[in-house]
Amino acid sequence: MRYSEDHKAKTHQRIIEEAALRFRRDGVGATGLQPLMKALGLTHGGFYAHFKSKDDLVETALQHAVQTLESSTAESLEGAEAPLQTFIQHYLSSLHRANPGAGCPLPTISAELGQRGEPSATSDVIVRNRLALIENNLEGEDAKDESVLMLSAMVGALLLSRSVKDPELSDRLLKTTRRLLIEQAQDA
Repeated sequence: MRYSEDHKAKTHQRIIEEAALRFRRDGVGATGLQPLMKALGLTHGGFYAHFKSKDDLVETALQHAVQTLESSTAESLEGAEAPLQTFIQHYLSSLHRANPGAGCPLPTISAELGQRGEPSATSDVIVRNRLALIENNLEGEDAKDESVLMLSAMVGALLLSRSVKDPELSDRLLKTTRRLLIEQAQDA
């Protein structure tokens, strides 16, 4: 049976969205193509009608995550009195910690891609966009360097908070980093 182009496009989009969620939540290596396709009610063989390889899907899913991330970030910062502080609060929140599949891919995917020796140009886009957002909300000649420090602290704190078993320690990592970065942003 032959499907319409619209059906194929919708299926393609469903695969991308599910992969973007799973890659952020579980990691690239832990996300198998067969379980991914099965979760969507599709066959493993049908994957290749949409993508050349898993690496092709990883890049496409990461690009989708960036678009979703940029849209949700812009929406959450719209009209904010203190955009940088709002961004820090959202990024270093218990909600973001608990929902890696819907959040920033940097804490999950960038470490894995770097470890595999397969960095992504899309990761460059995420990092540059985040640095620009932070830098544009700082003043002074050190804004460029401060943005690097702030982004690195945020990604690191989120990653660590997800990796520890002790809930008090996890909360402490988020709360302390959030408080110190907001103080730094207010002083800038």
